[in-house]
Amino acid sequence: MDDALNYQLLKPEKSLADYVYCFSSLNNLATVNDAVVIPNGKIDLIFSKNADDRLTIALLGLETKPKYAKVDVINFFSISFNPLAIEYVFGFSVAEILNAGKVLPDHFWGFSIDDLNDFNAFCKKATQKIISCLPKEIDERKRKLFELIMLANGEISIKELAEKIFWTERQINRYFKGQFGLSLKAYCNILRFQASLQHIKEGKLYPQLNFTDQSHFIKEIKKLSGVSPKELFKNENDRFLQFLVYLKQ
Repeated sequence: MDDALNYQLLKPEKSLADYVYCFSSLNNLATVNDAVVIPNGKIDLIFSKNADDRLTIALLGLETKPKYAKVDVINFFSISFNPLAIEYVFGFSVAEILNAGKVLPDHFWGFSIDDLNDFNAFCKKATQKIISCLPKEIDERKRKLFELIMLANGEISIKELAEKIFWTERQINRYFKGQFGLSLKAYCNILRFQASLQHIKEGKLYPQLNFTDQSHFIKEIKKLSGVSPKELFKNENDRFLQFLVYLKQ
């Protein structure tokens, strides 16, 4: 039996791009010592298989700090949702599970332990379920809001956003706080951090994006990953799991 860490990533079909960032699969997670999950600006729906062959389904809120992965998880399939999906796929706020998560009912969306045997079949089943949840119409201002934020890797002011989507700064901040539990600025910092990971992976340990200076860059990287850019670049024992994404793209 192969005990090596095995990672797969699949992008969603075009019609779901506003709502789903990717589907992923990670096997043999227990082989990674001190595995660390760092903020990525996504809300993850995790279907995990535990050591006792039990399925746990959990929804994880946005992260603003690093956390250690659970070592009793043998493997899992995940759907990483863009924030827009919270209102239009799930229909409730995730503000209360910022830096946390909640276990969902058994057989949520009709999934069982057997669905973790085939990643492609899992993705097809999840795609059909997500499509069935979507409303016929959405608030175009919210779709445009996330489109602009993500295109800019978070480097866009709330004033500029307000002008482009015809929503006041106060309304935007109220929306973020109410839906996700953090401010727009905090969310944008996470997106900028995520965009910086590609540069750090390439050994570029100085700011490539709009950080005030090197000191500010190091401070922000430490805040969100727990380590300096140099330590993140080394990624000893492949413990920073988000770097797997960059190996696949």
